Order: sequence, then C-alpha cells, then structure tokens
Amino acid sequence: MTMTDRINVLGVGIHPLNLPKAVAAIGEAIRTRAKGYICVTGVHGVSEAQDDPAFRAILNRALLNTPDGMPMVWMGRWQGAREMDRVYGPDLMLEVCRVSEQANWRHFFYGGAAGAAEQLAASLQSRFPKLIVTGTHTPPFRPLNEQETGELRALVAEKKPDIIWVGLSTPKQEVFMAGIVSQLDTTLMIGVGAAFDLLSGRVRQAPRWMQRCGFEWLYRLVQEPGRLWKRYLKNNPLFIGRVFLQLTGLRRYTLEEK
Repeated sequence: MTMTDRINVLGVGIHPLNLPKAVAAIGEAIRTRAKGYICVTGVHGVSEAQDDPAFRAILNRALLNTPDGMPMVWMGRWQGAREMDRVYGPDLMLEVCRVSEQANWRHFFYGGAAGAAEQLAASLQSRFPKLIVTGTHTPPFRPLNEQETGELRALVAEKKPDIIWVGLSTPKQEVFMAGIVSQLDTTLMIGVGAAFDLLSGRVRQAPRWMQRCGFEWLYRLVQEPGRLWKRYLKNNPLFIGRVFLQLTGLRRYTLEEK
C-alpha cells in the first residue's frame, strides 16, 4: 500500500501513515510548496462526517488525513496497511518542531483560549531553542468577519510561516482551514485541536499505555466530563456499530475522490 492510497473508514479517507512518514510528507510539501491543509482525524472526526456530507468532503480533500486514534490504525491494518500507526496531534507537532530546528521551518500558532497560543509557543521554544516562531493569534469564538479575515491575511503575509498550526477543535478547525488556506501566504495549515492545551500544560495527557490501547477518550472524559460526555458516550457506540456494518459488508461506505 502506497502513500497515494487511502484507508476507507466509514467513507472517510485516512492516509496509511506513521509518524516518520507523516513528518517526511510535511517536509516534502514545504520543499515543493505543495499548498494545502492537513487533518488529524480520529473517531470524533469520522463520526461528525457521517451526518455532514460537506464536512466529509473537507476531510477527503485534505492534503493529508492522518490516523489520530487507534481505531483508525486498526482499520488500516485490517485493510492491509501493516506499517500504519497512530499519528497523534501532539506527537506530530513535537516531531515537526524537532525537525524544524535543522530545517528552519517557520511556525505560526492560531487558536485556543486566550493566551493558549502564546503559552504553547513559549513551551515549544523552551524544548526546541532554535525553533522559529513567527507569530501567534487567538481568534474569537465565532467565524471571522470580512475585516478580521483581511487582518489575518495581512498578518500572515507579514510573518510568512511555512506552517500554521490550528487549534480550534473538530469540525471547526477543518472547516476553517479548508475555507481560508488558499487566501493565506503559507504552505501548510495543520489542525491539531487539543494539542494546544496538552503541550502547553493546560490539560494533562493520558498515559502512553492508555493511548496505545485506545482508551485515551476515557482519560479525557474523566478530566472534562461536562464538555466531552456527549461526544464520547454517543459517538463511540455509533462508531463501533457502523464499523461492524462496514467490515461485514452489510453497509457500503463509498470513498469519495479527492
């Protein structure tokens, strides 16, 4: 299975990646100026796409759609992608920043609650002293109006990042990236959601063993029950049922062309 192939997870195309391959693909995109957006997709994103064809199309048009979550990996391996492994948003950000110290890639952080982007940038620069951070921006909790969009275009044109990291949560961040990437003077936009809070230390990460077993959702649910209970207690059982239908052939999920 090659990088041009995609794994079909309920009609959402997930690229058969692992972390080194994802970082290499990002480096090649920057080198060749292959403009686009990258989605880091797990059960939540795939579930949101089931009732929203427009959002499903956004995921399927992504330059890369990485397997953020062990269920994506298990589905990939079942479909023949033996080297596929989890590309977790925080891990992807850390590894790209590590490589950036030698590659001189330029970074911009967009999203999060007030102060989160600045805190994240400071945390990453403390880990990676040679990391080039050109700017940060905390947007309002609503779609940008015309004036704000123009101000963002001007800011990015001034800072000229290679990568804009977006932390707005799914599906908001994917919709935002798909709608604006062509207007901004950058090569890549990468939506990493909760990575802003996790890597800045605002929210604790699940132990690695829980991540590998597919139980990170439970750890996060215990931390933020008021915000996450509906997402996990509704989406997870539905996802399992839909996967059963796909794997048994009782329902066909068509994978749209990019």
